[in-house]
Amino acid sequence: MSKPYIPNDKLAQKAYKDNYRARSVYKLKELDHRYNILRHGLKVLDLAAAPGSWSQYASEQVGPTGHILSLDIQQIKPIAQNVTTVVCDISDKNRVGEEIKKLGWEKVDLVISDIAPSTTGMSDIDHSRSIELNSHIFELSKLYLKTGGKLIMKIFDGPTLKAFINELKKYFKKVEVYKSTASRERSRELYVTCS
Repeated sequence: MSKPYIPNDKLAQKAYKDNYRARSVYKLKELDHRYNILRHGLKVLDLAAAPGSWSQYASEQVGPTGHILSLDIQQIKPIAQNVTTVVCDISDKNRVGEEIKKLGWEKVDLVISDIAPSTTGMSDIDHSRSIELNSHIFELSKLYLKTGGKLIMKIFDGPTLKAFINELKKYFKKVEVYKSTASRERSRELYVTCS
């Protein structure tokens, strides 16, 4: 009989113990406590959601009157009654819109994304790819986020971050950049909260 999988990272172990699918859940939890992002009844769009830990936490916070639409190119195992998971390429704006309409929604209250490129180890390339992916998230938010809604996304720090933040500021009243304590020390990942 094989031994059960035990992660070797403390936060990964905590996630395993708490029945969350990934350690990244604690990043969203921290952001939620800091910026008061999630509350009962919200319509949430989780982009690049696999394996689903952000959707798990969001599901708990929005309660039975809220709902999460979780999209990813990978299959996401079912999460909860208030979470709809769909295999979908998020770069296909029309398809994303179709999935939103299937739920009877026009717009969403919140867009969240923990998207990251496959890393190369070359920080400038990884940063550039992160900006490119988050540009898709931003464009989807322009289309499907209601006025006064919030956008949360992960981005890798680098030389064009400031220019990207300035683009976000043209659309959102408030844009804040935060380094989560749940991120690994060596990580260049930052979280951007737009409202």
